[in-house]
Amino acid sequence: MQDTDIVIIGGGHNGLVCAAYLAAAGLQVTVLERRGVTGGAAVTEEFHPGFRNSVASYTVSLLNPRVMADLELAKHGLRIVNRPFSNFLPSADGRYLLTGGGGTEAEVAKFSARDAAALPAYEAQLETIADLLRDLVLETPPNLTSGGWREAIPELLGAARLGNRLRRLTMDERRVLLELFATSAGEFLDSWFESDPLKAVLGFDGIVGNYASPYAAGSAYVLLHHVFGEVNGVKGAWGHAIGGMGAITQAMTRACEARGVRIRTDCAVAEVLVEGGRACGVVTAAGDVIRAKRVVSNIHPRLLFEKLVDPAHLAPDFRARMTRYKSGSGTFRMNVALSALPDFTCLPGAGAHLSAGIILAPSLDYMEKAWIDARQNGWSAAPIVEVLIPSTLDDSLAPAGQHVASLFCQHVAPELPGGASWDDHRDTVADLMIATVDQAAPGFAASVIGRQIKSPLDLERDFGLVGGDIFHGKLTLDQLFSARPMLGHGDYRAPIAGLYMCGASTHPGGGVTGAPGHNAARAILHDVRRRR
Repeated sequence: MQDTDIVIIGGGHNGLVCAAYLAAAGLQVTVLERRGVTGGAAVTEEFHPGFRNSVASYTVSLLNPRVMADLELAKHGLRIVNRPFSNFLPSADGRYLLTGGGGTEAEVAKFSARDAAALPAYEAQLETIADLLRDLVLETPPNLTSGGWREAIPELLGAARLGNRLRRLTMDERRVLLELFATSAGEFLDSWFESDPLKAVLGFDGIVGNYASPYAAGSAYVLLHHVFGEVNGVKGAWGHAIGGMGAITQAMTRACEARGVRIRTDCAVAEVLVEGGRACGVVTAAGDVIRAKRVVSNIHPRLLFEKLVDPAHLAPDFRARMTRYKSGSGTFRMNVALSALPDFTCLPGAGAHLSAGIILAPSLDYMEKAWIDARQNGWSAAPIVEVLIPSTLDDSLAPAGQHVASLFCQHVAPELPGGASWDDHRDTVADLMIATVDQAAPGFAASVIGRQIKSPLDLERDFGLVGGDIFHGKLTLDQLFSARPMLGHGDYRAPIAGLYMCGASTHPGGGVTGAPGHNAARAILHDVRRRR
């Protein structure tokens, strides 16, 4: 039996961030990680002899600058470089669109002079809304409370602060905000632009990790969720962590260790201890009892409340609603070792375009058909594939003259129809994904000398991503802000005293941000000081 102030279940990036802040405040913190390495889904592994890559999460943008500074991640070895271009999209007619790098308007003009002229206004409007979200990322949402005035007053003040931010928007900007939260990415983009390649590049963000049509209500918010990041001070930019995404979490691990956090790997948790209506520790799968004044969960909420907490400690309504918590994305993740760089028909040869996010999905209609196909058949015969080749920016990932590529693939069904198992179809779909890239870059399939495959089932088993959901729950209106993961518990506090949540199922949601960990630590420290 051991004693600690705080025990954190799950050593993913938000758990590490939360631990670092709590330890900096003088608390004794223990982190328990089921796998043999910290980092959760943000890890780098050798998947083929001599080839390393980010296994699940694969690119940087949303990592919060405040978190990076507070944890001194650069001091602990983290270095992030910007992509020279944002995206490269081969078009249906054999041309291409290359965005970022200062030449986006000229590129768009190849397809539509009207769209090129409209693009600056679109970007300015979206940036205004993104700035509002950046302000809210590190805020605790107002929490609907069933308590008395003492509990309600702080929440009312929080709501008032939010109202003041919204009042700074013009009426037109408020209407845009409503559109982005309530409508589809397709509708929003169709109202601005006419060319398929531009709408596809922008609309891809609306279906990333989102098992839905780009014309599904709510997909416009998913688009917005992916544009409020920044890299090295450049808003909306995307970058690469040298050493892969594991470099981020290893820097976080070092920050924790420097602050005295005790980290145990290969240490799964079997039960959250609750005594007298209060969480008071955990029991590990090995049978160790670790008592703590407070317990923090960095795992998926359904795993927490359905697997680790005795149902007797939860209200029936809460239990019922948690079983209906929506979790499942259309993500099929691959890493491939390459003997040579791909050679795209529309833009042959090597070049900076190969360091961009390469989107193989030429139109919103193509994306919608992919979703419909996956809904009916389990996966799309013409899938959506984003290719990143991080070894063009980071020569530590592959042997000289060779490369690694991340394939982030959509749409596949989280659960296959007819009770079929992903274990029986994983390689078939992997072959399809590689063939899809080969159509745009002939010879790609022949250059693949090794591969790592993560179906939705693999993502769930390996990383606890229920339904393969990279966001720990869908980013729908009923699962955002004060309602994430559930209305009444949007303040990082679970319905059991002393039990908290710090993962991506809490505000502001998924992505490698560190914000949920930061915000949960603030809530915990508030309660520690109040109790003292």
